[in-house]
Amino acid sequence: MKWAGGKTQLLGELCSRLPSSYGRYFEPFSGSAALFFRLQPTTATLADANEELIHCFRVARDRVGELIADLGTHENDPEYFYSVRALDPGGLDDVGRASRFIYLNRTCFNGLYRVNRRGQFNTPFGAYKNPRICNADNLRAASAALQGVDLWDCDYRDALTVAEAGDFVYLDPPYVPVSLYSDFKRYTKEQFREDDQVDLAGVFRYLGARGCLVMLSNSSAPLVHELYSYFNVEVVQARRMINSNPGGRGRVDEVIVRNYE
Repeated sequence: MKWAGGKTQLLGELCSRLPSSYGRYFEPFSGSAALFFRLQPTTATLADANEELIHCFRVARDRVGELIADLGTHENDPEYFYSVRALDPGGLDDVGRASRFIYLNRTCFNGLYRVNRRGQFNTPFGAYKNPRICNADNLRAASAALQGVDLWDCDYRDALTVAEAGDFVYLDPPYVPVSLYSDFKRYTKEQFREDDQVDLAGVFRYLGARGCLVMLSNSSAPLVHELYSYFNVEVVQARRMINSNPGGRGRVDEVIVRNYE
């Protein structure tokens, strides 16, 4: 899937900083789960506050053939797009709900998942000439990678209650905004604010005290450097193509924080 803040462009930097060995894998802000799909760990928990995303992962894991078939029924047409966008996902069957999620992701503007205060998806039509709505081979590969994976739609803290010493936790929260145009907080109807960033830093420290190996990515904002000043903080560059300000696209500074060497 297309995903604002997705880690495809940062995978090389992340993989070069992984611990040499670890137990279970936890990713409680999964998003498109790019790092998980690169590593394909044998024992993993993926979680996200975005219920539609986790539901889609479950259907891709358990009913991929039906999902592929349903995706083939969609049309790349603005009138059709807005009719699908207006549907209440809670009123659809499981496969139809996941199919709607992928269809909107592939055909909306920039693949940006954004909701209003009522939790309704509101990104406009992307007007792409020939978007690939269904990549059947990729979906089958994702389904295979997701077999046996625990999938939770919940707050990140709930997903980490069972993390133990030696487990690896990758934290990829909504980033601290670094400009007026940085607005990916409307990922769920609840927003991730500065106080939430402070709470997350506390969870980072708590996981370390329990013996977990923790890596976090975030923007290279002063708040982030302040919150994690006692840990291994490295500035790296990532290529970002989603920004309402065209001048903000391209290579940007981000940080990778670790509680291990």
